[in-house]
Amino acid sequence: MVDLTMEMAQLWASLRPASPVHASAPQVIQFVAATRGEGTSTIAREFARFAAARARRPVWLIESDLTAGVQHREISEHAHIYGPLGRQTAASPDGSCFFTVEPPALAPDGRPWPAMRYLMAFPVAHPMGGPGFWVTRFRREALRPGQAAQLLPTADYWNALRRHAERIVIDSPSADHSIAARTLAPVVDTSVLVVAADRGDPTAASQLKSALIEAGGKCAGVMLNRTPADAAPQRGRGG
Repeated sequence: MVDLTMEMAQLWASLRPASPVHASAPQVIQFVAATRGEGTSTIAREFARFAAARARRPVWLIESDLTAGVQHREISEHAHIYGPLGRQTAASPDGSCFFTVEPPALAPDGRPWPAMRYLMAFPVAHPMGGPGFWVTRFRREALRPGQAAQLLPTADYWNALRRHAERIVIDSPSADHSIAARTLAPVVDTSVLVVAADRGDPTAASQLKSALIEAGGKCAGVMLNRTPADAAPQRGRGG
């Protein structure tokens, strides 16, 4: 059992805007590692949980690895820690989406099925209360043979969600597995690089940082993950 409260508190403080006036300004924060197995999903989820207990407005946790479904599964399986999931609802406030599905499926009326219909949001009844904690799930079971989802390098969805959230936490797949992080880098506020303390490759992390910056993104720094890969979550102190 691992308690990451201290690490999340430090990360929360380092990512908050310096000016108190902008402390609640919406932020879109991407978490990514250079290689698989460095614990990005754990760090992103724990940060979102920590933020949800402290933010003045809702916190959203979104996976850009659409077919993984890790975050929704982990939260639903550990409801005693994160809180039970509520009834699903649409994950887009205005119909925009951060991905497209090709080739598009057709609705009964002959129109293309909107991409937003593949993404659902679930409220999490956070044990510490707060204004709201949401996690999304991509409906991969709705994909038809031959269809695939592809991320869009546009800010429309993220800007629409900013109006309803204080922190939007994106769990992106590792750079050796996907180009998702580079695709999203220019449209998020910042990226946090996750490096496993016991097996991370500093050179690969440095190369990833350079790649994200070259893509037009910003990097807030490195989160050194000391959590064992198979460690179970633990209810944190005050979070």
